Amino acid sequence: MRRADLADFLRQCRAAVEPAQHGLPAGPRRRAPGLRREEVALLAGVSVTWYTWLEQGRPINVSRSVLDALARTLLLDDAQHDHLLALADLGDASPAADDPLPDALVRAIEAFSPHPAYVLGPRWEYLAWNESQGRLYPQAEQLDDAHRNLLAIVFTDPFVRALITDWPNEARNMLSQFRADTTALRGDPTVVELVERLQVESAEFAAWWPRHDVSSFHTRLRRYRHPVAGDLCFEYQQFTPTEWPGFRVVVQLPVPDDDSAARLSS
Repeated sequence: MRRADLADFLRQCRAAVEPAQHGLPAGPRRRAPGLRREEVALLAGVSVTWYTWLEQGRPINVSRSVLDALARTLLLDDAQHDHLLALADLGDASPAADDPLPDALVRAIEAFSPHPAYVLGPRWEYLAWNESQGRLYPQAEQLDDAHRNLLAIVFTDPFVRALITDWPNEARNMLSQFRADTTALRGDPTVVELVERLQVESAEFAAWWPRHDVSSFHTRLRRYRHPVAGDLCFEYQQFTPTEWPGFRVVVQLPVPDDDSAARLSS
């Protein structure tokens, strides 16, 4: 159990819930935003002492049913609920972190050409990409394995910062998804080193990481300002192969009546 992370996450979530959302009066004496600990305990059906110890990261036992009750009280969405369970080691088993990249996934992203596609590993390693993705982000070939990580690329590469339209929102979305995707690997040395490095190399990452934002992937339009192909727009989608759940296949599909793929490939 990642007790310190669990405690921080609960405090952040508690502060985000307005008393009125549970029909409680705001009251004039509240010194901090959100619910009080005793209110969370009452609503979740646990003792104040037990919940206080949980927020303090003390070595106490937790059950799935109690965490489900806390999730309902704190109004967590599905991604946040899954993150809570994973922090308590009560979520789904984590996928193998060091499986080799299946050749079938490499062939799959090639089949998406001329639309950009790539494969991520469990730690968001940027493992493989098709020719169109290489045109979109040609710098990938120049990176060594230690720096070929999508989160690191987004937060530290000036080319990508200029490439992605509305970079701040996209970067925050990706960070919150990374946190959710790698909860079970939070103690992994590679993940620890990555987080520590990005906290030093990116002021935005250092500011946003302590907020414990988590989210699942959502299909959306991703816009780019490419130095050669001009303004581009794709539908950003992600697939998790049933046979290899540790990998993610990301594809950028065409938008009706848009010629972004053609301009990128020319």
